[in-house]
Amino acid sequence: MAGGIGSRFWPMSTQKFPKQFQDILGTGRTMIQQTYDRISKVIPKEQIFVITNKEYVPVSHQQLPEIPEENIVGEPLMKNTAACNLYMANKIAEINPDATMIVLPADHLILKEDVFLEKVELAFEVASQHDYLVTLGITPTRPDTGYGYIQFVEKKGSEYFKVKTFTEKPILEIAQSFLESGDFLWNAGIFVWNVKSIHHAFDLYLPEMMQHFMACEYNSEKENSCIETIYPKVQKISIDNGILEKAKNVYVIPSDLGWSDLGTWTSVYENTEKDKNGNAVKLKHLLSYNSKGNIIRLKNNNKAVIIDGLENYIVVDTDKALLICPRDNDQLIKDYVLDLKNFKKGEKFM
Repeated sequence: MAGGIGSRFWPMSTQKFPKQFQDILGTGRTMIQQTYDRISKVIPKEQIFVITNKEYVPVSHQQLPEIPEENIVGEPLMKNTAACNLYMANKIAEINPDATMIVLPADHLILKEDVFLEKVELAFEVASQHDYLVTLGITPTRPDTGYGYIQFVEKKGSEYFKVKTFTEKPILEIAQSFLESGDFLWNAGIFVWNVKSIHHAFDLYLPEMMQHFMACEYNSEKENSCIETIYPKVQKISIDNGILEKAKNVYVIPSDLGWSDLGTWTSVYENTEKDKNGNAVKLKHLLSYNSKGNIIRLKNNNKAVIIDGLENYIVVDTDKALLICPRDNDQLIKDYVLDLKNFKKGEKFM
């Protein structure tokens, strides 16, 4: 899944060129390329699909030339994750009605790739043998309020467990209690299921959406025009809210993957090498005085930068915008982007 706009990473991530197509961590590979590199170790490139906004189909082709052109699919409208999951399940089922598929966000960091691949193999085994909807749950390391949580029912001697509850982004006190209880995991949004199992779930919990998508002939010349017709009628809802929170056959595999969804500049700071003063900076020409805990990103790394007396700040400089804000306020960047849109429309901006 590669359709998000990554507004919390403004001004580096924009609607025209969002974060999944950028090398956020300075590794030499963009986020979507790293996701491809990871999963292509266990799935042939001919069986890897990308679903994104139709605006991003050309850049997806450019960054992933290994994937067959027909496997990169553009949605005409943003309808959250339930619609794109059903769309892809239908395309895959048309090719192989017994297929088991994995769903991966294109913009996540996974440091422990060997562990990830091991857990993926287990998830495929479980989902292909049972009518289960399987998710990878991340072992939490802190009471983070930016993630959803999965509560599971422990069964001794098992590698996977029945899901009891899903909780969307809790307040700090509740997140702390989740961590202390030991039976909660972070929801990474990584899912594995057989196409028959997910179709049955849509039949039960989102039957109207299922009916809309049944109208199309997949992997045919008629597919695009049909999708264009049905998408305005389709409900905008996440796969979590629409299916997983209601289904009784959801199972989770606890996974310590070195995972982050890289949802904010602070998460990038936490996963980037730092200098002796804790500054996450990848610049050729930097002079730093009395400054610590900052993250600085420039589009032009040849530019000389001097920081003095700056502590725990985000500084991002691009051709069109400059962002300077406290690092503990980076969740507000979404609000800044909305305010900027209003400013461009002529409203007074302070």
